[in-house]
Amino acid sequence: MRALVLHPDIRTEPARREPAAALDEAVSLAVALPGLDVVGAEVVRLPRAQPGTLFGSGKIEEIGQRLKADEIGLVLIDGPVTPVQQRNLEREWKVKLLDRTSLILEIFADRARTREGALQVEMAALSYQRTRLVRAWTHLERQRGGLGFVGGPGETQIEADRRAIDDQLVRLRKQLSKVVKTRALHRAARAKVPYPVVALVGYTNAGKSTLFNRLTGAEVLAKDMLFATLDPTMRAVRLSTGRDVILSDTVGFISDLPTQLVAAFRATLEEVLAADVIVHVRDIAHAETDLQAEDVETVLAELGVAEDTPKIELWNKVDLLDPEARAAVEARAARTEGVFTGSALTGEGLPALLEAVTEALDEARVTETIVVPFAAGRQRAWLYEQGVVEDEAQTDAGHRLTVHWTPRQRAAYLRL
Repeated sequence: MRALVLHPDIRTEPARREPAAALDEAVSLAVALPGLDVVGAEVVRLPRAQPGTLFGSGKIEEIGQRLKADEIGLVLIDGPVTPVQQRNLEREWKVKLLDRTSLILEIFADRARTREGALQVEMAALSYQRTRLVRAWTHLERQRGGLGFVGGPGETQIEADRRAIDDQLVRLRKQLSKVVKTRALHRAARAKVPYPVVALVGYTNAGKSTLFNRLTGAEVLAKDMLFATLDPTMRAVRLSTGRDVILSDTVGFISDLPTQLVAAFRATLEEVLAADVIVHVRDIAHAETDLQAEDVETVLAELGVAEDTPKIELWNKVDLLDPEARAAVEARAARTEGVFTGSALTGEGLPALLEAVTEALDEARVTETIVVPFAAGRQRAWLYEQGVVEDEAQTDAGHRLTVHWTPRQRAAYLRL
């Protein structure tokens, strides 16, 4: 389907991002959806948003002529569009219209491969659809009549639709809770393996999957495309430093991520919450790399990632910079603690990154003395399996153990 991408630049709204960069990202989102042929993209500057149509009448007519001339069947608007605006514009232009949230939901629905991912996308789509029922109907007077002696007019169509969506959401939540329990069991099983978890996070298309593939030898989809990875992938890997870890590749973040998706993908991102070290992969060659980094940090904070979790930044894609820009980036990184430059594609700079990961894992460990009751043989055996016991002595209360462990191992022990 031929599509036109529009980014409304509304003067009355404080713009955090450059309109041209925002339009480029919107086009990348559109390209990420199979079956779309983006034939045009435009920044539309507006003094203010019109309540009923978003654009003014002259702009609507101008865009309408372009749609007709270029035989375009879909308009993608990079921003929020109310149900009333969508209905009026579709009626005026006689094309299908999607806003930014709808487009991201479409991409997620196309990419989700696991059962959990599919359920989360469906829940997010229904939650979004529910918010758009208000004023979406032009026939609110239509009633589904009740029995005469009950009194009252019965349900309006919009109420019936809302109730149907709520019923479906309840059903999906029940299914998702079962899947989440299974994932929790998998995490518990991994907790018994003495491998720390290193989670790769970052803005979408920053190069996380390319880095994951280079370090693990896996063949996770890695393309120059937004949201190439949606479902989390984990692999046990021995780093070049000799350290065994579990490496986790996660869904990429994006600015203005629909709130429904932040909530829906919380379970998918739980691997980040359990991580011993977080590696933040940044596309340092991107014009808005600093803003992208802010978006990632915001989402991590919303997820509740502990502030004391060690974080390391990889400023990726330095191979795309010209020599002068690269020298400036490398000088800036050298002055910043916990920041490394490199390229997941070529492999340069990665040995220093992996050494830093190993050091962070070692620093994250603390030494404590605990007493394990004589009856708790399973817990004592688990500690030895983890290889964290440094010394043991017997007391009247039980085995007094000196352990050197990570916060993750401590939490896993307390759950036993």
